[in-house]
Amino acid sequence: MKILVTGANGFLGQHLTIYLAGKGYHIAACSRGICRITTPCLFEYYAIDLTDERSVLSLIGKVQPDVVIHTAAMSKPDECNTHKTACLLQNVETVKFLLQACKPLQTHFIYISTDFIFGENGPHSEDEVPAPMNFYGESKLLAENLVVSSGLRYAIVRPVFIYGPVLEGMRPSFLHWIKNNLEQHKFIKVVSDQQRTPTLVTDICKGIEVIVTQKQEGAFHLAGKDIISPFQMAVAVASFLKLDAALIENVTSDTFIETVQRAKHSGLKIDKARKILGYEPVSFEEGVQLTFN
Repeated sequence: MKILVTGANGFLGQHLTIYLAGKGYHIAACSRGICRITTPCLFEYYAIDLTDERSVLSLIGKVQPDVVIHTAAMSKPDECNTHKTACLLQNVETVKFLLQACKPLQTHFIYISTDFIFGENGPHSEDEVPAPMNFYGESKLLAENLVVSSGLRYAIVRPVFIYGPVLEGMRPSFLHWIKNNLEQHKFIKVVSDQQRTPTLVTDICKGIEVIVTQKQEGAFHLAGKDIISPFQMAVAVASFLKLDAALIENVTSDTFIETVQRAKHSGLKIDKARKILGYEPVSFEEGVQLTFN
């Protein structure tokens, strides 16, 4: 089985490439620019601009993947709102190009989506009606619809607030931002009126592997099992690293000027993934330990 991972230089893409390669799968990875994966593991790498249709056709023809795991995306809501044309190109058109290229091969297409396709009143189940609150969510929902109507065997994976170890060359995550500021004895403001189900990146990788090996189809929520606020996340990081939690100020979302609307009560239910995939994520407390160990 040959698996192509797109967005391999991104946070999930790097972890997924390393995880699957370590499991012995034949992995081809692609992303823009040179490969930033420095962890020793066996995989092929292709530098590509997925917004170029000809390049996508050429890559799929060369790799001949049995499975495509599409993680690449413009994923910052603010950036998507400011640059809508670029967002549609990267989040929708590239999916169209990949699906068209994969049709002759009847590839199993696994699309990484987001909880942002939903609105308030989370956590949400897979069969709830989407109601995106910003352009990023709208673009991901458009891409989901393309996947569903493609005629290919497909799975849609929706994670929430992915965190985990930051590998060499990766940008700091929210948890590492907390750590870095507290280590420098800086006061930080963190909101407590937002609810999420943060997901350890290794849990997502494990869930995706089951989808691949069992050739599962449909939508699956691969999220964490704890419903917590960013403030609670920050306190958990401080507690584990024995840093001064008094530096963390508990504030509401009104403290910050937001250019993009976000749900306060988001998160995803994982009952379906537990039942069908045997998915069982770690607690957030365990996730923090695995992140910094």
